[in-house]
Amino acid sequence: MIPMGRPRTNDETVKERLVEAATELFATRPRESITVRALAAAAGAATAAVYTLFGSKDALINEVRARAVGGLFHVLSQVPDSDDPLADIHALSVAYRCWAREHTHLYTVLFGGVQTFDPTGAVGTGDPVRPLLEAIERALAASTLTGDATSIALSIWVTLHGLVTLELAGALDTATAEAALQSAIPATLRGWSTAEGRPRGRSDTGCI
Repeated sequence: MIPMGRPRTNDETVKERLVEAATELFATRPRESITVRALAAAAGAATAAVYTLFGSKDALINEVRARAVGGLFHVLSQVPDSDDPLADIHALSVAYRCWAREHTHLYTVLFGGVQTFDPTGAVGTGDPVRPLLEAIERALAASTLTGDATSIALSIWVTLHGLVTLELAGALDTATAEAALQSAIPATLRGWSTAEGRPRGRSDTGCI
């Protein structure tokens, strides 16, 4: 009889539990207060699992960060381009808010300490801000916007992040947030618009 090998306890299931536990903890508690023991306990795993599956707490943090960055980038990169870059910027704003509503903890991790947006840094190919910058650059080329692309992107992100943060905190209900989005993005763009490119509010502000 061939002896059976020892069952794997630190498998993909445990890995996923650790990532989920880490995402929630880093979204709700200061990073420096979270220990490997706390991460393991939250996932119902042994402390050794963190080291076996990730190598270190920092590597687990990097995995959470990568999932947040990759998830938001994937959603934004799926927004199709049209012949109206201002409408595309609006559509990207809607997609951004919807992803944040569906992935509250990942969003909080992404912009709450583990990952921050550096407007002076280089933009990588998988950076969530890239689709927005590309739409802005098309609007600049079409002379519907005027100014610096990074500055325009930052002003849009500040508007979106403020709205989303208030909604996730419960300060805005869904209807109010959708109405605010419908007016806030055109208002933000209006400050960067040429006479030929005055943005209009759109009705497709809701998440599917």
